[in-house]
Amino acid sequence: MTEFASRADGPVLPADLDEAAHRCLVAGFDGKTSVPDTLKRLIDRGLGGVILFTRNVRDAEQVRHLTDTLRALRPDLMVAIDNEGGGIGHLVAAGAPEVPGSWALGVVDDPRLTAACADALAGHLLSLGITASYAPVADVQSRSENPIVRTRAFGDDPDLVSRHLRAWIAATEARGVASCAKHFPGHGGTVTDSHHDLAVDPRPYDRLDLAPFRAAVDAGVPLLMSAHVVFPALDPERPATLSPRILSELLRGELGFEGVLVSDALEMKAIADRYGEAAGARLALAAGADQVVVAVPDPEVVLACRDAVLAALGSGELAEERVTEAAERVRRLALRYARPRRSRAVAAWDGGAGLTAARRAVRSGAPLPEAVPGAYVVDLFPAPHPALNWGGEDLLTEVRAFDPTATGTAVTGEPEDGEGVRSVEAVVGAVLRGAAGRPLVVATCDAGLHPWQGRVRDALLAARPDALPVSTGLPEPGGAVCAYGRGRVNLRAVAEVLTGQAV
Repeated sequence: MTEFASRADGPVLPADLDEAAHRCLVAGFDGKTSVPDTLKRLIDRGLGGVILFTRNVRDAEQVRHLTDTLRALRPDLMVAIDNEGGGIGHLVAAGAPEVPGSWALGVVDDPRLTAACADALAGHLLSLGITASYAPVADVQSRSENPIVRTRAFGDDPDLVSRHLRAWIAATEARGVASCAKHFPGHGGTVTDSHHDLAVDPRPYDRLDLAPFRAAVDAGVPLLMSAHVVFPALDPERPATLSPRILSELLRGELGFEGVLVSDALEMKAIADRYGEAAGARLALAAGADQVVVAVPDPEVVLACRDAVLAALGSGELAEERVTEAAERVRRLALRYARPRRSRAVAAWDGGAGLTAARRAVRSGAPLPEAVPGAYVVDLFPAPHPALNWGGEDLLTEVRAFDPTATGTAVTGEPEDGEGVRSVEAVVGAVLRGAAGRPLVVATCDAGLHPWQGRVRDALLAARPDALPVSTGLPEPGGAVCAYGRGRVNLRAVAEVLTGQAV
């Protein structure tokens, strides 16, 4: 068996085992037009995949050139991206189809429309040379306090979520793009965001939301992503990503999943702060993962994870059979999806499906209001999540596209007392002055999670009982007009209602 040794970056292993270990890695990187040298060396040694982010995107032609460059280095390299729709996507600058978030699709509850939205996203990916999408979200929004799933889920009912998962997976597969149901065995029953800390779902086994994942497996989903969540009913010690009981016994044994199991990003604090990324990579593969993701564009983190896996193989701490099994699953996935099936001239998709869905999703606790021309719009929402893309969408911009006489403000993040920073009271005072003599629209996004929004909203509604409340997250009490998401088309659909343009 040939030995592999080029530079001092890991123990010397047989060439086939070294390549197998590299197939089990997915790496993020910096760059729009060139590939970093470290990444080139990893690809040459068998790197299984790369994950693209907004940092890798300038426009569609540039992305096509980048994916061509990557595949010229290794034709079976998987090129993946998070592409959920709504506010979760990284291809705005590349002309991504506009679709609402999953919750709005669940509100409409028309699987054919969900399939049309998924088809549009997958068709666009294929045209760019991206053939793996880390979507859809299979989580059920089971806890009102959950800070990370929310409108990314199709809903709070497992049967509804399963219906729309099947539609999404089938449409994506028909395009020749690999879909990925996430985050197994569910992140919707937590009150912690695993990007920031270890999350725990305390429910007993029979209350866990496994049905959508069973539906995804039955639908033939080729990829599943694990959750950095502890489930005491399954494994009281380790998060799912590192748990043999959850990944091997439950997912493989009981659910019968035969595709590629990929970890959520290892640099998330649920893993990084307790285990470290390198140990996380070794433990995840030992537990049953087939690929581990390092999304940050830090080659040292990627190399540390790779070296930990190589060292564990060399010492026998990580079984060769486990890594070769994982690498074989990745190889089969690559044979099926790594190369785009068709030329870049892919079949057209329904570019209007997303706006149609967003329009149909708009709801209100009362009859939808009449138009409010010349309104003052205050849009309150939390600062963008650092791990999720946000294109800067705001409701005022969408309203002004139909009614240039509208004015207002967007407030992103809690206003506090201090030099140069507005307090809640100052914001309320400024809004009331600006809205004098005008209709007032007050939009919030998940005010239950962000009490400052509730304080601003309640003060404004107390001073202006005629004000129209709007919710751009999950429904708020008080008869608000609901968009069920902050994707651009969600906001546009609400803006059409507010300006009398609704069709």
